[in-house]
Parts: sequence; structure tokens; C-alpha cells
Amino acid sequence: MSPLQVAVGVVKNSLGEVLISLRHDKLHQGGLWEFPGGKVEAEETVGQALARELKEELDITVQAAMPLITINHQYPDLAVQLCVFTVESYSGTVKSCEGQPFLWVNPDDLVNYAFPVANRPIIAAVRLPPYYAILDDADPTLLLVNLDGILENGIKLIQARLKTLSADAVKSFLEQAYPLCKTYKASLLLNSSVKQAEGCEVNGLHLTSVDLLACRQRPDGKQWVGASCHNREELRHAEKIGVDFVVLAPVLATPTHPDAEILGWDHFAELTAQINLPVYALGGLTQSDLLVAREAGAQGIAGIRAFLG
Repeated sequence: MSPLQVAVGVVKNSLGEVLISLRHDKLHQGGLWEFPGGKVEAEETVGQALARELKEELDITVQAAMPLITINHQYPDLAVQLCVFTVESYSGTVKSCEGQPFLWVNPDDLVNYAFPVANRPIIAAVRLPPYYAILDDADPTLLLVNLDGILENGIKLIQARLKTLSADAVKSFLEQAYPLCKTYKASLLLNSSVKQAEGCEVNGLHLTSVDLLACRQRPDGKQWVGASCHNREELRHAEKIGVDFVVLAPVLATPTHPDAEILGWDHFAELTAQINLPVYALGGLTQSDLLVAREAGAQGIAGIRAFLG
């Protein structure tokens, strides 16, 4: 039997808050919070269903919607496919047309509300930004300069990939970098190849593909856990242990890895469609590739040089 296809809208207001509503107790997964939307009817596109549902539920008219993530989930009694869109452009004033209580919530506060299990990756996707900068230590003298530039460019998610620094240099850098990121309200993740950073304050961990496959469960005590993936096996394992997002690479050829086997956008889209996680595209990309990446199912763009200009 085909899964129940559902169009879901992450509706945002001018403050960046997200609308959530409480499911009626008598419905499937009743009593839990949800993002507005509903079943895609026969001979109706997902976009048409989204517009109809938001008009019926909230009395708003969608003017533009951007694909965010697609989730395939098997409940004990029901298979669902959630086609999720971000809706920031709409006309009308939100009101509850069907009597459901609703709230405007800061994205980072969504984790404090009880949602159906299938919604967990959606919450991660809502909270994650469109760009993920990888701060490389190829030239250690430029680390803080490059970090400053990345932050000044408005990037809110940064990975410190410090593979060549000494333990003392790593700690010295992180002691400066973390407060700086905090000032800019950006999250700093440390690459798992860095083994000498005990006690250093960061916002999370980014697992190399080798460390990912060695993990039997999600690392404890991390606000964010990301992972590097290159194939279906690694993606499936990332989903199994419960990471928050993955980076899938290489999408296109890169100067640093000219002999690497590239995925291309078609294969990237095929792999992304099989995973219930936000996926950043990496490899030969710039910020201007964001729309292409999102059309292929990506959360956004990751890169080393893409955010330094």
C-alpha cells in the first residue's frame, strides 16, 4: 500500500517564529503538536494541497513556498510521507479555522514540545540554517581571520576541522572561537578527528565517516551532531544512530580532490530522498547553488572556501 502523502507547511512570521498547532485528541497521533497541513487528495499536487490546507486551517493564502525536507515514516498502524515546505510569503492573518489551539514558537524552542516521531527531522531542518561553513586549518595563521570573515558573512553554523594543530593550539583557538561565535549567535561544531579538545566548550560534534560508522549510538551530551557521508550505507547508519544532519559529498568536482568520484545532482537527489535527515550538499559549490541544492532535496550548502569571499 502506498504511504499517506501529507503536505506540511512550516509557516513563519516576520519575527522568524514558527506556527504549531495541537492535534485533536481523536485524530491519529492526537494530543501532540504538529505543523499545519494535511492529506494530498487524488489528482492534487503537493503544492496545491499545501495551499488548500493552509487556507482551510489558517485562512492564509500561500504566495511562495520552498521545499524543506521530505520524510518517509512507518508508524505501527500507518505509513506516511511528509512533504514539508517553508512558507514565509503569504497573505492574510493567521487564525484557527478548525478550532485547534496554535502557538508562534521560536525555532530553537520547538524541542520543548511533544511532536509525532516523524516530525523530529523536520524540527532539526527548521532549526538549521541554509549554509554550513567548514573552517579548515591548512594555514593556522588564518584561522581566526577566516572565522571572522565567515561570521561577518552571516553564517550561523560552523565546523572547526582542526586536523593538524597541536593540542595546545586547538585549545587556544577554541577558547577564542567559541565566545566569538556566541556573540554572533552562531553554533560551532568540532570535527571528531580532533581528539585533544577535552574540556573545550563547543556546540556540537561533526563525525567523520570513519567515526560515524564506528558509533553504535548518538554521542551523548551534544547540542548538535552532524556527520560526513558519501554513500547509502553511511547515510543509513547516520539515520540509525540519530544524528541531526549529514553532509553528502562530493556533489561536483573540486580542486582539492580532482580524482574523487562525484555524485552529481541526480544521484545526490536520489540518495537524499532515501534518508529522513537534513542533508547539506558539499563539493565544488558556492552560495549561489542554494536553490539548485534545495530542488535536489538538500537543507543547504556546505563548503570550505564558499563563505570566505
